[in-house]
Amino acid sequence: MPAYDPQNPFAKILRGEFPCYKVYEDDHTLAFLDIMPRCAGHTLVIPKAPARNILDITAEDFAHVARVSQKIARAAMTAFDAQGITVQQFSEPAGGQVVFHLHMHVMPRHDGVALLPPASRKEDGKVLEANAAKLIAALKG
Repeated sequence: MPAYDPQNPFAKILRGEFPCYKVYEDDHTLAFLDIMPRCAGHTLVIPKAPARNILDITAEDFAHVARVSQKIARAAMTAFDAQGITVQQFSEPAGGQVVFHLHMHVMPRHDGVALLPPASRKEDGKVLEANAAKLIAALKG
């Protein structure tokens, strides 16, 4: 497996070199909205530890990501009046991974509404700001 690349986009977000629509942060994780969402509220949860994917992350660091993914999922159910949640993680190109820093996709779902294709469109910043505010409020409530 190739080595972790500290120049990947999510590492740059963690260092503050790239902006993001942050919804949650603690000592071990960061959660932010996907700028090319497959549905409203599509959130990415990443470890602060440098991990390419599930194959090289420590169990402890992955546990932090899993706990925060669950927290985001519960908040997304409320914030987006969802009927369900899809959580996905892709590892290596053959597994569908595109950005090589471990990340979990947390997507609120509604009956009968299909997900958009991956990376099919960039969302308007105002919509992302509004969706981030909804999630932040649900996390506090």
